[in-house]
Order: sequence, then C-alpha cells, then structure tokens
Amino acid sequence: MDWLPLLSTLAGAAIGIVATSIADRNRWKHENVREAHRLRLDIYTQYTTTVKVLGQTLRAVAEREHPSDAERALALREAFRDSGIATASERMWLIAPQPVVKASDSVFHCLRRICDGYAEGTAVSSAEDRARWEARGKAAARMRKLMRDDLGVGPLTERHSPLLTDYDAPGAP
Repeated sequence: MDWLPLLSTLAGAAIGIVATSIADRNRWKHENVREAHRLRLDIYTQYTTTVKVLGQTLRAVAEREHPSDAERALALREAFRDSGIATASERMWLIAPQPVVKASDSVFHCLRRICDGYAEGTAVSSAEDRARWEARGKAAARMRKLMRDDLGVGPLTERHSPLLTDYDAPGAP
C-alpha cells in the first residue's frame, strides 16, 4: 500500500485544523479587545455625565431657598447620594486602568468638597466656591485626558469648560 497520499491528506487536514484554530483564536482576541474598549467607553461616558449632572444639581440646590441651614445641608447630601456617582465610581474602580481610577477619584473628592462647602454655608460664586470649582475643572480635564488616552482618541485642543475667571472677562457670555 502506498502511504504517501494518506500522509499528505492527513498533513493537509492537520494544517487546515491548526490554521482554523489560530484564525478563530485571533478573531476571539480581537473581539475581546473591542468589547473591553466599548465597555470602558460606556463607563467613562456614564461617569463624566454623572459628574456634570451632579455639579449642576449641587449648584442648583445650593442656590435654592431652604427653611434652614440644616435643611440645605440635608438637601445637598441627598442630591450627592442620589446622583448615582457612587455606582459610577465603583464601575470605574472595577474596570478602568489605575491612572484613570486615580483621576476619577480626584474628581469625586472635588465634588464632595463642593457639596460639603455648600452644606457648611459657602455661598455660590464666592471666592472659596470658585476655587473649589476650578479645582474640580482641572481634575476633570486631567481625568478626561487620561480617558481619551486610554481609548486611543487623542488629546483635545480646547478645555471642556471655560475657567471660572473667563466669565469675568469683558465680552464673556
């Protein structure tokens, strides 16, 4: 019996199986990378949106009239708690790389200081308030830069939000 045709058929089949396995593994790895990227984008979007909405909410609650200072403090702390920032932050801690986690945690603590300042009676737009907001803006800009780097989308050429002092300039909106 001639073994050469049988051996070449078996070798061809083995090569086909190995090539298919390698292609499937590469496709699976590529899909995993793409899904991880999509997940980080979703988490980053949720976090930055929550940060923005919470900031607006804190300012609005602080500007509102309240029956007492204690009621104002309670309303501010409830707004912070109900904002979803804790859930968004936990998702960051579970998925994001360390530099992004540190930056997002910095933004979280800036918002906590803003909330606590208002709860302690800091007036909206006072020098102390403006300094806290400026610190939050700088922390958020750093966080967004790290998020963009992680997602591979490159840097922005302008700041997301104007500096608070930009509103004092002549002709500013």
